[in-house]
Amino acid sequence: MAKKCDICGKGPLVGNSVSHAHNLTKRRWMPNIQKLRIKQNGTVKKAYVCTRCIRSNKVVKAL
Repeated sequence: MAKKCDICGKGPLVGNSVSHAHNLTKRRWMPNIQKLRIKQNGTVKKAYVCTRCIRSNKVVKAL
């Protein structure tokens, strides 16, 4: 599955997992990406869209 939103471009973020002993290991935070049928420029297409874009009505779902 795609790891980048087709609308806003949101992708994975990287950082450290921090244990109680303050040992640092690399980790990734993945965006919540959904495969969706959207209406764009009058046509229907499938796109990978983050849930933030769906909630804020940046995309129109195709029925």
